[in-house]
Amino acid sequence: MKEKVSVPFMLLGILFNVCLIAANLLETKIIHIAGLNVTAGLLVFPVSYIINDCIAEVWGFKKARLIIWSGFAMNAFVCALGLIAVALPAASFWQGEEHFNFVFGMAPRILVASLSAFLVGSFLNAYVMSKMKVASGGKNFSTRAVVSTLVGETADSLIFFPIAFAGIIGWGEIINLMMLQIVLKSLYEVIILPITIRVVKAIKRIEGTDVYDTDISYNILNIKDI
Repeated sequence: MKEKVSVPFMLLGILFNVCLIAANLLETKIIHIAGLNVTAGLLVFPVSYIINDCIAEVWGFKKARLIIWSGFAMNAFVCALGLIAVALPAASFWQGEEHFNFVFGMAPRILVASLSAFLVGSFLNAYVMSKMKVASGGKNFSTRAVVSTLVGETADSLIFFPIAFAGIIGWGEIINLMMLQIVLKSLYEVIILPITIRVVKAIKRIEGTDVYDTDISYNILNIKDI
């Protein structure tokens, strides 16, 4: 008998992919909030880590690994389509090419920085969440969610900004951007934590599952093992 697709898992997977794609597009705008200049991607990108926490908590690292790779593939696919669209000649009467190219014409180094940072950060987030759950016997979800997100977001920022901006802006500014992103994204997790807790509890009740990752492979390439 074939395994049925879990509706909550499917919906979270779809939302995870949408958040990643939206974040890449929103990154092209710098917004000014409370005296701080940050990328608009900050509005949605931390949501992907919250979803990552939910999936790792309910279904375990194996399912999180599957969703992370699906997010990477879909993100790369959209980026590739955008680059192809930019390369194709525009109609003579169309006036929006400059703005379209600004949004979708991601520089190769930005693309590499974004996808590399996403993979490392997401897998570290899921790994820490998984290990801490086993070590704590499933207790202290709030602490595990915050710590795993802090580790993942830190790795993400430490990889993205040097690759994307080294040689373009000074190292002092790069460090400031990294620290600001780490703090704000982690704060995002803390603020929305009450909602995350309720969502996780509801899914566990609906699914009737609460996976503990004992004796599993943490090899990120082992995607057949789900």
